[in-house]
Amino acid sequence: MIEVPLHEVAHGRAGDKGNRLNISLIPYVREAWYTLAEQVTEARVLALFAHRGASAVRRYDLPRLGAFNFVIDDVLEGGVNTALNLDGHGKTLSFRLLSLPVRVEQGMLAEASPWRR
Repeated sequence: MIEVPLHEVAHGRAGDKGNRLNISLIPYVREAWYTLAEQVTEARVLALFAHRGASAVRRYDLPRLGAFNFVIDDVLEGGVNTALNLDGHGKTLSFRLLSLPVRVEQGMLAEASPWRR
């Protein structure tokens, strides 16, 4: 097993509504889904976004799609219309999630990342 940033084995998409962020996490290979299910927990994601005031995280497992959906509350500093920072949208925050370190099998990494081809 080796430790890599999550983006080496998965990609994500994000959207926002008010002060709630929605991030999908999709492994590049289906076999990685089980490994990520063990490691990318609600608690780890909440800790990752704690500095932005996140108050709760709910993970929805989508095993038939080979994906996850995370809903993060109170992370957008009030949302697009009330946040003082320049990027009040949640679109860029999927990259924060994709920086999370995970442990995967070496072979899974070689197959997974399109950047390693």
